Amino acid sequence: MRIADPAVQTTGLTKSYGRRRGIEDVTLRVHSGEIFGFLGPNGAGKTTTIRCLLGFLRPSRGQALIFGTPARRVDRSRLGVIPGELSLFERMTGMQLLDYLAALTGRPAVRRGALLERFALSSRDLAQPIRHYSRGMKQKLGILQALQHDPELLILDEPTEGLDPLMQQEFYALLGEWRAAGRTVFLSSHLLWEVERTCDRVAIIREGRLAATESIEAVHERSVRRVEVEFVGPGEATAFGAPSGVTVERVDGARIIMHVPVDRVGDMLHALAAARVRDVVWERPSLEEVFLAHYREAGQ
Repeated sequence: MRIADPAVQTTGLTKSYGRRRGIEDVTLRVHSGEIFGFLGPNGAGKTTTIRCLLGFLRPSRGQALIFGTPARRVDRSRLGVIPGELSLFERMTGMQLLDYLAALTGRPAVRRGALLERFALSSRDLAQPIRHYSRGMKQKLGILQALQHDPELLILDEPTEGLDPLMQQEFYALLGEWRAAGRTVFLSSHLLWEVERTCDRVAIIREGRLAATESIEAVHERSVRRVEVEFVGPGEATAFGAPSGVTVERVDGARIIMHVPVDRVGDMLHALAAARVRDVVWERPSLEEVFLAHYREAGQ
């Protein structure tokens, strides 16, 4: 791979299914060494995009490149994949499956031992046929098969489905370590909080089209803050003059709730400094609020 090549790049990527919606004109660039979130509700086009990236679907038009190489010709041993609909050979034992898939990559399973310990899968667990596994154990096995050969790029479609909260935390910590080691993660999810806590940048897809691509920090910096102020007395709340650009949601006794754009934060602080304030709660918007705003704007 040339240093300048992104880990993932699509240009005008389009897949049509006749009357059914696929994806249209999806153009994105995922830098090496970042965790990139691909966010959207079920049916928005996330899985179709991933199947094009993996070469499982041939685009109707446009191009998908992995490490600068057309997706259908990329060296698959450099990839680790967790599909959204995880289907395993259930007559095999867990160990047989891991050995089989490691052999297909042609690379040694150098991370397997550490991953088994991390995700609490014992040798006894791996000796059992997969058909006896719980949903959570199957998902752990899916994670292991994707990471055991130390791939350079992870393509993950809803990777934490079925994991209990402790294992989810372990998985997020692992992704952070993967990024720190210079690896790249393409994380497709409909879980807004999952993308928010793990990703550097996010692309939001709506009805097969990209609605936005931004850094998580930039999304928050552009967003409106919700500010709840409690004044010393109700009269002061009623009389408070909100700065220009600030929207008052409601006044409730001595409490007032406002929405403050980032470029009006300084004005807001100046106005509050001149008032008799008992308490202030300043909320940073969640990615969910930003996501819903994008959908409302796109629907106009």
